Amino acid sequence: MVRNTHRTQNLFSLQIEADMAPFEAGQYTSLGLDVDGQRVAQPYSILSAPGDHPLEFFFYTQPDGQLSARLSQLQTGDRVWVQRQAEGSFTLKQVPAGKSLWLLATGTGVAPFLSMLREGSLWQRFDHVGLVYAVRHWDDIAYSDLIDASREHYGERFSFVPFVSREKVEGCVHGHIPASISNGTLERVAGHTFSPERSQFMLCGNPGMVQDALAALEQRGFTRSSNGNSGHITLEAYW
Repeated sequence: MVRNTHRTQNLFSLQIEADMAPFEAGQYTSLGLDVDGQRVAQPYSILSAPGDHPLEFFFYTQPDGQLSARLSQLQTGDRVWVQRQAEGSFTLKQVPAGKSLWLLATGTGVAPFLSMLREGSLWQRFDHVGLVYAVRHWDDIAYSDLIDASREHYGERFSFVPFVSREKVEGCVHGHIPASISNGTLERVAGHTFSPERSQFMLCGNPGMVQDALAALEQRGFTRSSNGNSGHITLEAYW
């Protein structure tokens, strides 16, 4: 392990040197530790871009999480088990063509989207990319340097819409993503109109947000991509 960065009381990032097989942005792998003589492992999305070293992961410390709590205590030089082969189909290859791509995330569910932004091929496929990032408190917004770099480099081609649910912060939407889809707030704040002809959506994070946002989008006439059927919504729930 290279570095453990504590971002808030409950959020931290690990940078890990590991010899992984090639992977695609949006995929995940399993990390594990030996606890009381048994290996405890869980899947985590890879935040770093394919080919970058070290590998980077973003975590929320679950109060009752046996693994996340131990991972949060790792120090430089400690060892962690990394599954060599990445898994998962939550990648840009699964997203049909469109003009705008909207990346909707809660909490650490932003990790696969940051990997995609770092990897960069989404800019060859879409004229506009919007990152919608929902947290409880403003301090929970992570990787603002990467987000700011995307805004600076891509200008009007990139939109960033932060949501904060438990406090009112200037420049942020106070509330939740699904309601903002239903009432039009997200489109108004982002300055873009959603349409089945132009828009694609990727949803990742809290299962409640994912399911409610899916329902809100379906009420607007968008359909889910699944089982080889091309639609407008590609999703992954985090637990």
